[in-house]
Amino acid sequence: MEASTCKQDVLQRKKNAVLVDGVILNGPITDSKAGEKFVEEACKIIMEEIIQKADDVTEKVCEWRDPETLKKILDLEMRDTGESHQKLLQLCQDVIQYSVKTNHPRFFNQLYAGIDYYSLVARFITEALNPSVYTYEVSPVFLLVEEAVIKKMIEFIGWEEGDGIFNPGGSVSNMYAMNLARYKFCPEIKEKGLSGLPRLVLFTSEECHYSMKKAASFLGIGTENVYFVKTDERGKMIPEELEKQVQRARKEGSAPFLVCATAGTTVLGAFDPLDKIADICEKYDLWLHVDASWGGSALISRKHRRLLRGIQRADSVAWNPHKMLLAGIQCCALLVKDNSGLLKKCYSAKAAYLFQQDKFYDVSYDTGDKSIQCSRRPDAFKFWLMWKALGTTGLEERVNRALALARYLVEEIKKREGFQLLLEPEYANVCFWYIPPSLRKMEDGPEFWQKLHRVAPVVKERMMKKGSMMLGYQPNQGKVNFFRQVVISPQVRCSRSDAVWQMHCANHEKPWQRGFLP
Repeated sequence: MEASTCKQDVLQRKKNAVLVDGVILNGPITDSKAGEKFVEEACKIIMEEIIQKADDVTEKVCEWRDPETLKKILDLEMRDTGESHQKLLQLCQDVIQYSVKTNHPRFFNQLYAGIDYYSLVARFITEALNPSVYTYEVSPVFLLVEEAVIKKMIEFIGWEEGDGIFNPGGSVSNMYAMNLARYKFCPEIKEKGLSGLPRLVLFTSEECHYSMKKAASFLGIGTENVYFVKTDERGKMIPEELEKQVQRARKEGSAPFLVCATAGTTVLGAFDPLDKIADICEKYDLWLHVDASWGGSALISRKHRRLLRGIQRADSVAWNPHKMLLAGIQCCALLVKDNSGLLKKCYSAKAAYLFQQDKFYDVSYDTGDKSIQCSRRPDAFKFWLMWKALGTTGLEERVNRALALARYLVEEIKKREGFQLLLEPEYANVCFWYIPPSLRKMEDGPEFWQKLHRVAPVVKERMMKKGSMMLGYQPNQGKVNFFRQVVISPQVRCSRSDAVWQMHCANHEKPWQRGFLP
């Protein structure tokens, strides 16, 4: 009986079909019921395999497989016919299993970590709504949210007014700032291009983010026109060296236009002396941009905002709430002190099909023309919902806790044989060497440092393959490979019995060390 009814339904649909070029237009292209069921089951997997295991230290940070093996496991080939939902759900399981769990308590590899449940829900909402933030008519809520968040961030910088835009990454924010500073220096570049311009040069520290070189290359300024200023032993730009570089550039007949200071360098976590740098920028009429992608969140903390003393004198600031504040990648803002519409003047293309001036509402809310993008994600929403949930005091506690964890780690490293601090950190970057037993009685000299240089990669490989921990390492300014541990995840629990802290609290008889130390 049921089969007969189904057959009749099919025949009826064929009889009533609206056909154009052989395509049925009055029937659904997808099975909504099956799709809803798939979403429901996939969300259950996400809940069970990611969210509920986020603070489980017994889980692996990563189920490591080499690329060729992983290709076979994942079955990456796309075919003419679709896979069953059961196969797709298994693929979802596999993707989760073999991906790095950045919300794991032992993930210390990057300048982001952990999971914030409110920003995660915000991401679920925006992914489901699939908005693009350029005009009020298509994205009313998210444009107002972005406006509110930018206004609040500007207050924390210390400006009375300003402007801003959320971008896909701190690197893009730095590029925006570089281009904006150049436009302010020579507005005719927007129409006439680079021809006829003097040799433009900019200044940044030796410890700056590599995006400064990329931005100079991308914008046609040229990497040779990026003057790298010497830093002190803590990785901070030396103001006197900056002034020498500016004077040198002027004597060469070049046109200095920008200084980029860093508030929280990638490796050492150093904060450049912003007040002294601002003095030089004022003296030579240079745009001051502060790359506070990493360190900007210290502004939220009354205890630690002193690290950014002088930031209110900057012309622009890059700040990534997806790092220390855990707003979820990506959540990055460029904030600009100028409130005269400089961003829009620099980037506007006045697309008539999108930014019509005769709309039925206030078109000043169509802020998309300030962006180099057209389609743009509502990244501010993640930060906004999290801020609404935790309040400023909750965000401040997050910063204070991260820096307290770093301080705890430093004190434990000092107590333990075989661990040597690179320097006392002023932020959450804890840099140290692990010296294995075989090297501890060796004389300090070239051979010692050559051998120590090889230790960190071996330790990292063993930890990765075991899945016990992810920890970054690198050489820096003539120093051999050392570990950089960034402890910001709210999933971290500071306990002497916690395996996370055994890396720096335990002696060599502990079983965890037999697993991955040379």
